[in-house]
Amino acid sequence: MKYIFGPVSSKRLGQSLGVDLLPPKSCSWNCVYCQLGKTKKFVTERQEFFPREEVLDEIRLALAANNTLDWITFVGSGETMLYKGIGWLIGEVKKLTTTPVAVITNGSLLYLPEVREELLSADAVLPSLNAGSEALHLQIDRPASGLSFRQHVEGLAAFRREYQGRLWIEVMLLGGINDSDEALHELAAVIKQTNPDMVHLVLPTRPAPEQDVHLPSEERIEQAIAILSTVAMVVHPVKGTMDLRSAPDMLQAVTSIVSRHPVQQRELQKAIADCFPGENDKENAVMQDMLATGRFKLVEHDGEPYWVVNDESSCQENC
Repeated sequence: MKYIFGPVSSKRLGQSLGVDLLPPKSCSWNCVYCQLGKTKKFVTERQEFFPREEVLDEIRLALAANNTLDWITFVGSGETMLYKGIGWLIGEVKKLTTTPVAVITNGSLLYLPEVREELLSADAVLPSLNAGSEALHLQIDRPASGLSFRQHVEGLAAFRREYQGRLWIEVMLLGGINDSDEALHELAAVIKQTNPDMVHLVLPTRPAPEQDVHLPSEERIEQAIAILSTVAMVVHPVKGTMDLRSAPDMLQAVTSIVSRHPVQQRELQKAIADCFPGENDKENAVMQDMLATGRFKLVEHDGEPYWVVNDESSCQENC
């Protein structure tokens, strides 16, 4: 499928069917930690990148093939809310299923009333807020010209006033960048303005485009939870497990997932092994066959091997 991937394990949403509405990489930010790599050209104008009816048709097919989903998640190869018409898609999906709908966004466009309106029927919205100051916002998120930190925070606060669903702020905690006591207290003050239902603390566990992106220490993680918990409930989500058992074409499914984010090799190995119970070492043979296609390559991050796309143009042709 072109627009649908998964179900994949989500740190926040369990078994989640992903819906990608964007050509890679279409984003209003150039985050230092982004698993999709650097933003080569900023995109700030909203448009219907792909026909909404085609996207909806793929969602119908995916729903027919998967009956154990926890969420349907709109998450783009960039900034999800750049897709104009996402509100229509959310509404149509909710006519098809009782499975809740989530939208993952950096939140940079929430200052626009029409963007906020398109999100009102989502069951959960997960925007990013990684800094409590303009300086750190510029260092971490590196937004396009014309998108300011103040505008970002005001957009989040305005959305909270209008939105009745679950607002889960996502904070990417970066070692040596935004994990100091000062940075965390500043961030807590800003989070308080947005009044979220929860804060999801996430870590840069996947390969990033910048060399100075590091995991924070356990001490800093605990301190972040302690400080941010003074203004909102904080959860440090545990990663779920990938499930490929319902995939009609395993190579296609893995290609689709890896094209959107790096996958830890041991996670992939377990998911493939679960598809062949009782067949010793079958997963290793399958993985070797997949690597032999040339679609993937291995990179190391914090001592762990990850699968990433070998050639982006080839992946887009096959995904």
